Amino acid sequence: MEVSASHQPSTHKVSLVRILLFYGIAFVVSNLFRFDLFELNTRLGSWSGLGYLIIRNLLEGSGVFIGALVGLHALKQVRSVEVTFWGSSRRAVLLMALVPFVLITMIGVRNSFGINVHLFGAVATLAVLGYCVMEEYGWRGYLQQELGALRPWLKIVVIGGLWYFWHLSFLENTDVLANVMFFGTLVLGSWGIGQVAVLTRSIGSSACFHFVVNITFFNVFFHKAFDPLMLGVIIACCVGAWIIILKKWKK
Repeated sequence: MEVSASHQPSTHKVSLVRILLFYGIAFVVSNLFRFDLFELNTRLGSWSGLGYLIIRNLLEGSGVFIGALVGLHALKQVRSVEVTFWGSSRRAVLLMALVPFVLITMIGVRNSFGINVHLFGAVATLAVLGYCVMEEYGWRGYLQQELGALRPWLKIVVIGGLWYFWHLSFLENTDVLANVMFFGTLVLGSWGIGQVAVLTRSIGSSACFHFVVNITFFNVFFHKAFDPLMLGVIIACCVGAWIIILKKWKK
């Protein structure tokens, strides 16, 4: 089933079948691990802290990533896609990823595993960046391109809404205001990160911006690892450096 968006110059059509295929895989697979239905957290707890850190991030992001690969494969059968991992500059993506890696490794991340804070900071940054890459393959790499023919505001709301519902946050926190704010954050993020994807055509660059949102609000390994001032410094340094890189990238 397909719907067209005739108000746009694009002749692309939005396939509800492809979207449902992507979203069904993303929703089911990721939430199996997020809600620990296999009780893997207990089993992985006996692993080293670093192994647990890496595996948990990869498993929770796996559903969106697998769904995105399936959706992108189907999408490529009918039209070309513009957003790829490296986009128009491999060097710029590597530089963007290097900023938080170096910064957080130098500062270190407090943890309950008794692991050196600098080592834990390095591995945690890589693991969370990997998680963000997997998510961005879904929301920007596939879904934003699938919905390219829709009006910009409608595309943003749809992506933000699907992103919100995918988290199932309302099952753990029933506070209406908190959920409205979370939904608003993801809609705003869909706009902001989406603009980065449009500018750079890169999933990697989008994942970097996703990273700062993740460590600020959601990631359990970074939660309370930094005091507010230090977290603010990290975010300011990352975003400031990225803006400089993006300006050079645009030129």
